Amino acid sequence: MSSILEATMLICFGLSWPINTLKAYKAGSAKNMSLPFILLIIFGYVAGISAKLMLGQVNYVLAVYFLNLAVVSLNLLVYFRNKRLDAGMEQVALA
Repeated sequence: MSSILEATMLICFGLSWPINTLKAYKAGSAKNMSLPFILLIIFGYVAGISAKLMLGQVNYVLAVYFLNLAVVSLNLLVYFRNKRLDAGMEQVALA
């Protein structure tokens, strides 16, 4: 039962990341994104994955951790893309 509850928690958190990533991609700006926040979430998922592996709990919950980590990592890539776009816009504004 605890694995089901943990997976439910991860799925609930995980559903928000694709929405956030798409919104950030469409915005084309990193002004409302927080690099420390994204890195903290990634660190948390890595810690959760590490705990599962250390305990030998290789099951479907671990797969949800990896899926969430992948989506948050995609959000990190969007952050750096948007930072590059912001820098380009600043160059245009200064010209």
